[in-house]
Order: sequence, then C-alpha cells, then structure tokens
Amino acid sequence: MEKLFKLKEHGTNVRTEITAGITTFLAMAYILIVNPLMLSGADAGVALMDFNAVFLATAISAAIATLCMAFLANYPVALASGMGLNAYFTYSVCLGMNVPWQVALTAVLVEGIIFILLSLFKFRETLVNTIPANLKLGITAGIGLFITLVGLKGAGIVIASESTLVDLGRVVSPEFALAMIGLLVIGALHHHNVKGSILLGILITWVLGMIAQGIGWYQGNSLLPDFSNWTLLPVVQQSTFFQFDFAWVGEHLLDFAVIVFSFLFVDLFDTVGTLVGVASKGNLLDKDGKLPRAGRALMSDAIGTVVGACLGTSTVTSYVESSAGVAEGGRTGLTALTTAVLFIVAIFFYPIFTAIPGFATAPALVFVGLLMMGSVKKMEFEGDIADTLGGFVAIIMMPFTYSIANGIMFGMLTWVILKLLTGKVRDIHPVMWVCFALFALRIITMAI
Repeated sequence: MEKLFKLKEHGTNVRTEITAGITTFLAMAYILIVNPLMLSGADAGVALMDFNAVFLATAISAAIATLCMAFLANYPVALASGMGLNAYFTYSVCLGMNVPWQVALTAVLVEGIIFILLSLFKFRETLVNTIPANLKLGITAGIGLFITLVGLKGAGIVIASESTLVDLGRVVSPEFALAMIGLLVIGALHHHNVKGSILLGILITWVLGMIAQGIGWYQGNSLLPDFSNWTLLPVVQQSTFFQFDFAWVGEHLLDFAVIVFSFLFVDLFDTVGTLVGVASKGNLLDKDGKLPRAGRALMSDAIGTVVGACLGTSTVTSYVESSAGVAEGGRTGLTALTTAVLFIVAIFFYPIFTAIPGFATAPALVFVGLLMMGSVKKMEFEGDIADTLGGFVAIIMMPFTYSIANGIMFGMLTWVILKLLTGKVRDIHPVMWVCFALFALRIITMAI
C-alpha cells in the first residue's frame, strides 16, 4: 500500500485511509437509492427505467470510476451518478422533452466521449490550474455552504416557504432533533480528537433513529435492514445495458445537441468545482495553488461517465461528499479504493446500505460544510476587486441557486468582466476567455 499510494509522503496511514473511505461511502450511499428512484420515475409516478437495473448500474459505475481515480490519480475522491444531472436526465429530457430514456443515455455516452477528448488535450486540466486563487477559495467555501444546505434540507431543518423562500422546519420532528443531536455528537468527538468522528456520528445517529422508531416517535420508513426478500443480486426485469438509440439522434440532431450541451456544461464545471474544493480542503494543491495530476483525475471522471452510460445510468461525476473522507484524514487513492470496494459490497447487501436515513448523514454534511468554510480565512478581501467580488459571488450563488455550476459560472463571469472594467486585460488567461465565452453562451441559451 505504501509503494502504491505513497502514504508516508502524504502524512497518512492505512487505518486513516480506510476510515476515510468508509466515511465517504456512508456520506454518499444515498445515491444508491435516490438515483434508481429518480431514473425509474418512481418518485414522479411514472414508469421509465427498471429500478433494480439502475441500482446495479449506479453501484458498478461508481466503483469503476472511483477505482480509476484511486489508481490513475491517487486522490481521495469518489465518483457516482451526479445529483442534478440525474434530475435533468429524468425531468427535463425524458419527461419534459418526451424523449425515450435510451436517447438520454446516448447523450450521456456522447458527453463522456467529448470529455475524454477534452481531457486528452488537457483543456479541463488547464482550466483547474488557471482558476484565480480567490475563486478557488470561494468555490471551496461555496461548496461548503451548498452541502450544508443539502444536509439541512435532507433532515427537514430547513424547509421551503412561499413567503420567505426558506424557513425553519418542525423542531419537534424526530428527523430535526436526531440530526441536531448527531451534529453535536460529531462536534464533541472532533473536539476530543476521536478518529472517525464523522463516521461515528453517522452510525450513532442511525442507531438513535432505530431507538426512536422502536418507541414510536419516528414513524417513517423502517430503519432496520429488510432481508425478507433478499437475493444475492437484485432481480432485473428490463436491462439498461448498452441501450442506446442512435436512430433518434439522426432524426433529431439539433434537439440532441442541446441535450448533450446541457449535460456537458453542468458536468464540466461541477467536476472542476468539486475537485478544487476537495483538494483545497485536503491541502492537495501545490505551492502555486495548482492541482497535480489534474488530468488523470478528470480522465477518471470522463471514463466513469462513459462506463455509466453503457451500464445504464446518468452522468458519473466527482462527489463533493468526498470532503467527508478528506475531513477524516483521507489523502490518497486508498481512500477512494475503500469507497469503491464498498460500492461493490453494497450490491450484495443493499438492504443494509439503503436503510441509512438522510437525517443520519445530514450531520456529516453540515460539519464538513463548517470545515470547508475555513477557506474564507485565506481569501483576499482587500486589493483587486475582481478577485474579491468574483470569489464572493462564487460563494453566494452556490447555496442560493442550489447549484455548484451556477456559483462557478457567475464567479468567473464577474471576475473576467471586472478585469476588463479595471483595465487588467493582461491578467486574463486564454482559458478563462474560453470559459467566459461558454458561460456567456449559456446565459444566452437560458434567456431564450
């Protein structure tokens, strides 16, 4: 392990890496149930893809992509079908445009191939390494706020409101109370330097949830794993393996191009933002603020997307929940390897992993959000207004528009425009000009 992942060089050990990998897995295990529900159309009351087929595709593609990250890039970053991208797949493409799911999978495949080409020509790598320092730090802090909001929403601590947009949830609800208790548990364990504090917090909150259900307080779905109808592998009624529809593409080329562009846009900048944020949190950037082996990390993402499309799931991307593992000390690909193995294990013991409720992982997301917000201390709030305002816009747009990609988009647009207005055109790297053009085009397409 030492020779393969260079643990000593990164100041870590096998135990820490494995703990971090388990933590990352538990923080993102929800995708194993959420993604099949969404792509099957079950939560929308329609019938699209086969639930069990998507479950298998989600787990296997996540494992393969994360293994690529472990061995190609040696980073503690896990990958799986991306939230937001799966919503676009289902609600915008399949249901909104009345497009067969086979066509949506074809678009994901084409997007992945394009990403492989962009990674080979190092466009994505150059993009990661030329983002201004303040923007990188702002992206990290913005992601922290974003995953905090995800955690709070998942536990019902923050709810929607027609009058004030957001509001406080029911403080007497078990989800609210248990999530807050879990957060306090993690905080106390962290204070006492208990290794695996975030992982322990998830497990303790889950156990408390079982107790609450046992006494009749929590009345949601059963928190106990259900093995009554267990089989070695989930039974698949309709295969999603290599189910592409190129005939439709030939007849609707313009519509297909729009679908691919949307997948491409969101995945490109979500991945960049996640990698920068996680790497910054783990002190994995070099002295110049660049991400070593960025090309390999981005190639892992691209390979995962192609594999996922072939197996039958939406775009595979780097997961911001990897920050949970990094916060536990994960620094190398051994963390990712551990997470990948657990995705394979989950296939055979899926009743256990799908029983972990959202309110149990919510405290982990909130606490990691706190840790990631620490990057604000390194930001320059005096000096170049482009750096200052650009970084700030990146921070606020992520949680307030519920999109990492939007934060990156408006942060970069703000930075470039202010560089122009302040007469500092020479500071703008050619790659930033390309990003500016892409974002400007995106704004135009959103306005039409």
